Amino acid sequence: MNTYLTPLRRAAGIAGCSLVALSVTAPFAGSAHATGVLAGTLIENTATATYQSGSTTGSVTSNKVTVKVDELLNVAVATLSTAPATASSEAAVLIYSVTNSGNGPEAFNLVADPRISGNGFDGAIKSVVLDSNGNGTYEPGVDTVLTAGSLATPELGPDKSVKVFVLVDLPTGATDAQTSQVRLTATAQTGTGTPGSSFAGRGEGGGDAVVGLTTASANSLAALIASLANITLTKSASILDPFGTAKPVPGAVVTYSLAARVTGSGALDGLHVIDTIPDGTTYVPGSLKLDAAALTDGADGDAGVGGSSGIDVTLGKITGGTTRTVAFSVKIN
Repeated sequence: MNTYLTPLRRAAGIAGCSLVALSVTAPFAGSAHATGVLAGTLIENTATATYQSGSTTGSVTSNKVTVKVDELLNVAVATLSTAPATASSEAAVLIYSVTNSGNGPEAFNLVADPRISGNGFDGAIKSVVLDSNGNGTYEPGVDTVLTAGSLATPELGPDKSVKVFVLVDLPTGATDAQTSQVRLTATAQTGTGTPGSSFAGRGEGGGDAVVGLTTASANSLAALIASLANITLTKSASILDPFGTAKPVPGAVVTYSLAARVTGSGALDGLHVIDTIPDGTTYVPGSLKLDAAALTDGADGDAGVGGSSGIDVTLGKITGGTTRTVAFSVKIN
């Protein structure tokens, strides 16, 4: 209770001087948040005047004035990715947070836009995903993928946030180390507009919804970088004939060397080196090697298969800056 003491003169016709105490009581249901008093809160105010007239004291109470707090529409969007996300054969995962900075519950529509001025490439939006468990890590099959036509957050209470993942695929034509940005925009479902504009009766508790300083719309940019790899395959041959020289005569052994050189900042997946046995030659059993290590010819636990139809060596995932060499021999018939 706040009490204000104000000396007043009695009205003309009433003898003497009275001291009148004015007290103002303003109880309200609801507490203050960073966003302000909650929408729909009733602020009630009643004043009391106490007085003394001669030997008589008394008090009077004013009528109660009630004000219902309108809903303020505000939102904040922030990028949580501290470094450019890597996009390769797998989609880049960009992380944002969307916060209801208004004073009433509100859901926000989401738009992910990859067409940003200055981009090295414009990524392809694969999906927009809500972080279901709030751990900040994208988990396929756990987090909620939003479907087209319903890209929105759930209803968020005042000061509440949700993390949003935007998955971005590389477009055709992107090159290694190119960078790009994607803008995520969140807008209040109730509406947007210039600060101070309002939507009658659409606020929490039946009051108005008033657009705050953010215009009920906010956005943030997150970056990604292309991480790609390229391969060159270089084939060479050495010859050893029956006379100890390098003449390609019948009976000479030709050893082929296949150097697979991977460049770039990314990696190649599922890499195989395959070659056929040339006509007029016969595969030399047991000659298959990977990086000078012998491989068996059969389809067993190692990486290679060799025989009369050719060779096939599985290299798997190879990162840029790596060279793997496959060798095998044939004999000229």
